[in-house]
Amino acid sequence: MNSTIIAGIGKYVPENIVTNDDLTKVMDTSDAWIRERTGIRERRYVTRFEETTATIGAKAAEAAMERAGVSAADIDFIIFATLSPDYYFPGCGVLVQRLLGLKEVGALDVRNQCSGFVYALSIGDQFIKTGMYKNILVIGAEVHSYALDFSTRGRNVSVIFGDGAGAVVLQAAPTTGRGILSTHLHSDGADAEILSMPNPGFHAGVHNAQWKPPAPGTPYGNMFITQELLDKEDIFPYMDGQAVFKRAVVKMPEVIYEALNQNGYQPEDLKLLVPHQANLRIAQFIQQQLKLRDDQVFNNIQKYGNTTAASVPLALCEAWEAGRINEGDLVCLSAFGSGFTWASALMKW
Repeated sequence: MNSTIIAGIGKYVPENIVTNDDLTKVMDTSDAWIRERTGIRERRYVTRFEETTATIGAKAAEAAMERAGVSAADIDFIIFATLSPDYYFPGCGVLVQRLLGLKEVGALDVRNQCSGFVYALSIGDQFIKTGMYKNILVIGAEVHSYALDFSTRGRNVSVIFGDGAGAVVLQAAPTTGRGILSTHLHSDGADAEILSMPNPGFHAGVHNAQWKPPAPGTPYGNMFITQELLDKEDIFPYMDGQAVFKRAVVKMPEVIYEALNQNGYQPEDLKLLVPHQANLRIAQFIQQQLKLRDDQVFNNIQKYGNTTAASVPLALCEAWEAGRINEGDLVCLSAFGSGFTWASALMKW
């Protein structure tokens, strides 16, 4: 079977820098409060009415394609990971296909939130290994700034997230000794609502009575968006931050060790760990658990915040651009997020 390599990688971050001090103008918070809890100093927001998840994903994809030396005619499959699609449906994959002028190839959308890119990478890896596709475009992109609660009520969530995109082109390795060694995907839906955006949705309160809509006055419909939802502004993401932190610092090291153990490596063998940029405190805790040096872990959440599905490819691209990754280096990607889902990928660059 083929071995899968990242033949090209690209990123895109919006021009608009929003600092912690900027957020203090719209909510009761402070730069010190945000930095202490998350490590974040600033984040990027897209330009309203000009940029979307699909458009910034396309820009990251263009950079990845150029670095891989491939054209639109060469791409034979698209995988797009996001929790903030332009439309409820169709997905962003077909929108990027149109934006980039790609052929009538398949487009798959992955909704695994913070773990989305690693899941998408694993899917693409299987297609390359079997020879089904030759040039797979994998994108992780998010636009959070259009739908967060920018008030004191929503500060615990809103200060964390930012907009951005990352993309890779997957190909079969031209030589032995390179490529994705293994990927590891997990989920546990027992506490799915701890990190969720239930409304608007088609759940009808079945999973959690807290979000049960009122009985409609009509025989059909009126269950997806109700006036009560709008009046209460119950249309924002929900997160129990402490609960998420406690799960993440257990499951992310577990899945990293799973990848290392399967391939006969130890943490000290890693050239670089690129964790999902959820919270700098989580990344630091994982680094301590694995006993990694500072030069073995790459973090950029300080500049971009949590860009969920975009965070791993965005960080990976920055690390590569900075010369932190070279051919043959052992690199591990890991993520944890809503679902809960968590995943890792180990590769020889």
